[in-house]
Formats: sequence, structure tokens, C-alpha cells
Amino acid sequence: MNVEQLLKEEIKKAFRNLFDTEMALDQVNLQPTRKEFDGSHTFVCFPFAKISKKNPEETGKMIGAYLSEHSDAVKSYNVVKGFLNITLTDKVWISVFKAIWNAENYGFLPPSGKEVMVEYSSPNTNKPLHLGHLRNNFLGYAVSEILKANGHKVQKVQIINDRGIHICKSMLAWQKFGNGETPESTGLKGDKLVGNYYVRFDREYKAEVAELAKKYAQEEEAANLDPQTLKKEIDRKNKEGEPLTETEKEQLKLAKPLLEKAEKNAPILLEAQALLKRWEAKDPEVYQLWMQMNAWVYEGFEDTYTQMGVNFDKLYYESDTFLLGKDEVLKGLDAGTFFRKDDGSVWVDLSEEKLDEKLLLRSDGTSVYMTQDIGTAILRFRDFPNIAQQIYTVGNEQDHHFKVLFAILKKLGYAWAEECFHLSYGMVDLPSGKMKSREGTVVDADDLMQEMRNTAAERTQELGKIEGFTEQQATELYDTLGMGALKYFLLKVDPKKRMMFDPEESIQFQGNTAPSIQYTHARIASILRKAKQLGLVMEEDDLKDIDKLEEVESDIIYTLNDYVHKLKEAAKEYSPAVIAQYTYELAKSYNRFFQEVPIFKESDEAKLKFRIAFSSVVGETISKAMGLLGIKVPDRM
Repeated sequence: MNVEQLLKEEIKKAFRNLFDTEMALDQVNLQPTRKEFDGSHTFVCFPFAKISKKNPEETGKMIGAYLSEHSDAVKSYNVVKGFLNITLTDKVWISVFKAIWNAENYGFLPPSGKEVMVEYSSPNTNKPLHLGHLRNNFLGYAVSEILKANGHKVQKVQIINDRGIHICKSMLAWQKFGNGETPESTGLKGDKLVGNYYVRFDREYKAEVAELAKKYAQEEEAANLDPQTLKKEIDRKNKEGEPLTETEKEQLKLAKPLLEKAEKNAPILLEAQALLKRWEAKDPEVYQLWMQMNAWVYEGFEDTYTQMGVNFDKLYYESDTFLLGKDEVLKGLDAGTFFRKDDGSVWVDLSEEKLDEKLLLRSDGTSVYMTQDIGTAILRFRDFPNIAQQIYTVGNEQDHHFKVLFAILKKLGYAWAEECFHLSYGMVDLPSGKMKSREGTVVDADDLMQEMRNTAAERTQELGKIEGFTEQQATELYDTLGMGALKYFLLKVDPKKRMMFDPEESIQFQGNTAPSIQYTHARIASILRKAKQLGLVMEEDDLKDIDKLEEVESDIIYTLNDYVHKLKEAAKEYSPAVIAQYTYELAKSYNRFFQEVPIFKESDEAKLKFRIAFSSVVGETISKAMGLLGIKVPDRM
């Protein structure tokens, strides 16, 4: 039953009979009534004062009085200034419930015929996944599931950044300092082992930069100048808002070019750059090492993805797509779309798009990230020619990158570039500050997920919620609660917003958290088990005897009816936060119902059966909604 359609028809009749005006249905706009006022739907009267020849408040009162007298759907109304708030009859809400209860797969829309691709994760093979990857993966996966529920066919993909200077840094550090270490010999996951060497490279690189900068200072007859130490002190002062002394300002002028020169000429960096050129030339020795270290990382990633509960339909590798990107850049160069500078590097001029110039190929012919992304986008549309949209789930630090990418694809003549969308999300902060993978200060994804499971175990045991559980059942519950808490906390915030992750807050059993919602589902499952023991099953004929609802029941049916609207809104906004907030409100309303309406104390059997069926529908909707977020809900807690 479409409540909004019914109410619009009734308002249309009111205009015809009160004001002799034939309204089109799309002119009758309804919005949810604000919580502080009675009613479920609000009709804004301000735009229709010219038709009624009354002020908006009088207009609302006239329409409200007409509906109360002539419509079986309207129970009462109130007018606040020019806002007509409408309360529907219990009969309407009972009909709505019946339609939801009878729906074969409520909350999943019919096939739309639209195919969409969603990219997420897209890790580098020089380090393990971290907290930022968790938000990325959970967001990309949830958006994919929400789009599926809207009837779209979804292709879930990732691009694995398995080549480039960052990969060569880990490879070189392993060659120089690894002594043949392997995941088996160290007992470390492959991605963690390789990540350790990325950190080691950075440490060695910084030491060489400091030594070189001092050497350059001596050559400039500034032996007392320590550029690296000076830079650290100035960075600290800038961060804390301290002013620089005049001496520091003068020293900075001298130190900056020395540091830049040292950073470019550090021997270990030059070795890594040479390794990259050998890789691109398919040097057998380098290629074999690259394949071996990547294999270690992929095995580690797969374990982490399994813990996350995410998956992919197709994997793309930068080592494959960058060659296509280079070909496209060279074609664009021949066509005059791009240009070559004196040093041999290839660039694109995007000044007309207010994006300035962008490097596409280095002077030595090696490619950059943009080169690979050009090739990847083209390859995906070749592999999946029917996709209507390509969605990139990438942090907002790359906003400029994707503006440039889409502009370049348009310049190359690809009409589908208009359908590429950057699902930009805010970074995840920690109490200790921003994560830096080069320095090894990231929060490892595996460690955090295990910490959440451990915390869930502690809290659950403290609250005595595992009585009668076997050890295996308890372990499964800890995983369900810990991972649910983590996913929900990262998804309940609008993706565009930067956020602070608080593990302690996320695992609470009260408030807007996954454990709170999961507990509501377990409570409903317990009610249904008891009802089954008592042989209480509602048949459709039982609804004939229900003609009156408690206020909280009609409120919850309104919320249930709103699920499809929220599903569409979440897809339109690419925001799992819409579903998270909806599920919290539904669970909170049901808990109010549970407190106000003792189910099994009801003497009227028809009402008793209705409330059990009503609880079942709420439980199913919570389960479906949380499922879109990749979160399991337990039947027992």
C-alpha cells in the first residue's frame, strides 16, 4: 500500500472541492512530520495561498478539516503556521503492515536494468591494510550492497597497486637488509613482513638525507647548519603555532635547497629508482623478486579480507593496466592532446578546466599513478561495456586526482567519463594523530579487528550475555559483536565527514552502536522462539480482528514503511550512514514498544498473534538493513 499516493489523492480531492482547482499529483509534496508535532506526513501550504486566497495557516486548516470529514485515511490534523500535519487512521497503518508482511522480499527493489561498478580497497603491495582501509572497504562494500538492493547489477572491483617506486623501496630494503627472510621463517603474515621493509627503507633514507644535507652545508661553508634538525624544529613550531626567530628564517632559506637536493640524491633512493627502471624493462631477477614479494602480500591480504567480510568480483593490477595507460598517453601526444617538455616528460594542460598542468610520463619514460588510472578506467569499460557508472571509493585526499583523471578521459574522447564518480570520504583520525605508513605509525587492520573481538568478549562476559553458550558459539558471538561494532561505527558517519575512531564508544551496548541494535534483534528472536513454543502463528484472517493500534505500533509501522525510501536515499547519496541511522531509529522504537506493551500478557489472542508477527517483521528488517552494512545480527545474546 502506497500511503503517500493515497494521501496525495485525498489532498487533490480537497483542492478540487474547496478551491475548484485541479491539482497534479506531482504538485502535492509531502514531507515527514517533525518529531515534536503530532502526525506522520506534513503538507506545506505556503505555495498555495494564491489558489485558496487565504493565508497559509487558514489554507491548512481548511484542507485539514475537509480531510478529517471526508477521508477514511485521515484521523486528525494540526496546523503549525503554514504546515498541515496529518495523522492517519489505524486502519491505514494496519493495511500498510499487511502489505509489508505479505511482501515476498520487502526491502529489495525489482531489477532496474542498470549495471554499476564499484571500486574499493585498492591497496599498495608494500604494506598491510590499516584503519583507513577498513573504512574504505566497509564503505565500498556497503554501497555495493545498497545499490544491489535498489535493483542494480553491481560489479565489485579493486585495483591492486603492485608496481611503482613505493614497491621498489620495499624490494630494495629486503635485498639490502632482509638476509633471506620469509613469512615462514619469521612467522609474520606476508603483508606485514613486506611492510616492515617499507618502514626500514624510510628510516635508512632519512638517515642518508640528513648526512647528505650536512655535507652540502659544509660545502656551502655553513658547517654549523644542520638542515634536518632545523627542519624538524621548524615543523614543530609551525604545528604548535610558535613564531620563527629571524635567525631561523635565515637558516631556513639556506637549509631548504640543501634538503631538497639531499632528498633527490640520497643513494638509497637512486637505487630504488634504478630498480624501478629494471622492473619496467622486465629484468628477470627483479621481476622474480617482485612476484615473490607480491605473492607474500596477496596471501596476507586475502586473510584480512576474509576477516573483514568483503569480497570482489574482479581484480585489476596496476602492472597490467599501466601499459595501456602509457599507450593512451602516447596516442594523445601524437594527436596533440598532450605535450612534451624539454626534459622529455609528457604533460596535459588542464588550465581551461582550472586544474593546471599534470605529469603523465616522467622524463625517463616511466609512468605515474595517473598513467595507470587512465589505463584501468579504459580497460574496465572494455571488460564491462554495459556499466552505466564507475564509482571510485577513495579518500578525499585524492579529490584533485580524480578531477584530473576524469578531465583527461574526456579530453581523450571517452563519453563515459561523464559517468565516472569519485565517492570521496573523510579520513579516520586517532587520538594520537594522523597515520603515517612510512613511519610505521598506522593502526594495523588485523590488530584492530582482533582488539575489537577481544573487547567484545570482555564486555559480553562482564554483562553475563553468554550463559548457556558453547565455546564455539561464544567465539562466533564475539566476532559478530566486535566486527559489527567496528563496521557500524565507521559507517554511521556521513562518508564525506572526517571522523575520530573510538573503540571504547563503538562497543557499548547502549546508544547508537551495533551491539545495541544487535541486542534488539536477539531480543526479538527470543520472543519468536517463545511464540513458537506456544504455537502462536498469525494467519491473514487474524488481521480482520485488529482495528486499533497502540501509538508506538503505528509509529513503528510508519518507520517500517519508510525503509524503501531510506534505501533509495542511501543509494542516491552513496551513504550507508542513512541505513545505519534508520536501523538505529527502528531498533530504538521497538525497544520503546517492548517496554510499553508487554506482549505475552495480552489476553486477546488476535492482538497477541499480531504483536508477534509485528515483532517478526521488525526483526527481519533490522537483519536486512544491517546486512547491507555487512553486519551480522545474532539470534541469542
